[in-house]
Amino acid sequence: MRIESITIHEVKLDLKHFFETSFSRVTYQRFLLLEVVVDGVTGVSECIADEAPSYSYETVKTSLHAIEDFIAPVVLKSEYQHPDELLPSLRHIRGHNMAKAAVEMGFWEAYARMRGEPLGIVLGGERTEIASGVSIGIQDSVGKLLEKIATEIGDGYRRIKIKPGWDVAVVRQVRERFPDTPLMVDANSAYTLDDLPLFQELDAFDLMMVEQPLHYEDMWNHATLQKKIRTPVCLDESIHSLGDARSAIEMGACRIINIKAGRVGGLSASRDIQRLAGERGIPVWCGGMLESGIGRAHNVHLSTLANFTLPGDVADSKRYFVEELIEPRVEVRPDGTIEVPRGPGIGYQVLWDKVEKHRVSRRILNR
Repeated sequence: MRIESITIHEVKLDLKHFFETSFSRVTYQRFLLLEVVVDGVTGVSECIADEAPSYSYETVKTSLHAIEDFIAPVVLKSEYQHPDELLPSLRHIRGHNMAKAAVEMGFWEAYARMRGEPLGIVLGGERTEIASGVSIGIQDSVGKLLEKIATEIGDGYRRIKIKPGWDVAVVRQVRERFPDTPLMVDANSAYTLDDLPLFQELDAFDLMMVEQPLHYEDMWNHATLQKKIRTPVCLDESIHSLGDARSAIEMGACRIINIKAGRVGGLSASRDIQRLAGERGIPVWCGGMLESGIGRAHNVHLSTLANFTLPGDVADSKRYFVEELIEPRVEVRPDGTIEVPRGPGIGYQVLWDKVEKHRVSRRILNR
């Protein structure tokens, strides 16, 4: 198979409501959408890099640079027997997993369309529906946070993730109001091991997990923390490869792993990480990055793999953007599940008129 061309659309979509983490507050999302043409068949994908280097050093601009100047020249002159071969062909390019993943995931989607099968099936997925959780950003007050959680539970979400901000006091109020709701907190690397007493206090609230509590490069202290608390530690930003996952598991740095395909270099790496974690008894779930419907659809299919046993951040499209780029939207049913599309590839139709409406720039890279 040959990649004949890569079209990169830079798109800006307005959010219905602001989304705030310990990194920043955002009111819109600017990102890259890709069309990857393989032997005449087009696959679509999304790059999860943000405008600012907060979650990752990668940004929209660095990803555009990496794809245009380094990745495309390699993949456009190569021949592949399978999408699994794409990431290894780029091993001489250090880092830039999000840029690599955007191209690789477009290749996977085209490959699934060539086979006439859903993306999840060609990845080896098993499920026809997935459980959906939701991430709630930092709110202006505890009262608004509690109202937001009540709304999401009413919509059927199987798991609530909050970014505490006020730490134990907030988690206590949430747990008192919602004693039976599966609840997790995401620290976004905001703490150090000096905060051990805080995490020991959180043990009292029966949390599903505490996500990425310490610095993303600090696996050893995560291992120390995990030994001293009952709540499972989940690693997110620390895991960039299969090797990172193996190291974290073997040193006991976590009991759960969040997999974001863009962060680890694509769908092949995501599949391999979830398989390794399953063999070691470590459950995984699919994280989200405020993707449009295209990236969200990829996450739906990735979540069909066997060891994605925890509800992921694959929420209903209606929560996020003023206008969506696919139809039908990714929809959460009243029981908190999402039906996996059965059509070829991602199984959704891209609304190219909407892409054009919100497009900032376009580049076409050919052989």
